[in-house]
Amino acid sequence: MTAAWAVSVATLTSMGFPDNVLASGERVERSLHPHWLTVLGPTLLGVVLGALALATVWVTPDDSKGNTIQWVAVAVLVLIALPLVLVPFLRWRTTHYVVTTHRVMVRRGILAKAGKDITLSKITDVSFHQSLIDRIIRSGTLTIESAGDSADELLRNIPRSDEVQQLINRLIEEDSQRRAAGGGSPSRP
Repeated sequence: MTAAWAVSVATLTSMGFPDNVLASGERVERSLHPHWLTVLGPTLLGVVLGALALATVWVTPDDSKGNTIQWVAVAVLVLIALPLVLVPFLRWRTTHYVVTTHRVMVRRGILAKAGKDITLSKITDVSFHQSLIDRIIRSGTLTIESAGDSADELLRNIPRSDEVQQLINRLIEEDSQRRAAGGGSPSRP
């Protein structure tokens, strides 16, 4: 692994959510990605594919025919690994759930991006669901209902979904009190 590639991967995986999208006086309360266990399966598959590539290289003879078999096997394994290992990892890293003092922001996408902002004043209900496995790994699905014609927003595999639900409900109450006191909502940058 070259140093330049390592720096590129480190930069990609350490990128956070940009603060320049926040309004004046708005602060991030929680910034999340889906639970890390969502990429456990693809990671294990990557390890198995890597082991298969090494086994192929190990058992084939070191001659021109063996080298051809090695290159073909490694190429096939790389073609399998790209959609089944790399894409899920990138999808996980580029999915952001951000809860601020004014809204809930959702950003998804590797190459094409999609986003949704739900202001706290428009949220009518926040609920969470946890299966038995979700309870064991402390994850779950949040459902955010908002006023208007848009569909409910489902946030899947949220770490500590019950705590995030309580946080959003607390922020909705604080936002309502701020608005009632005449604080209004600051304009966006």
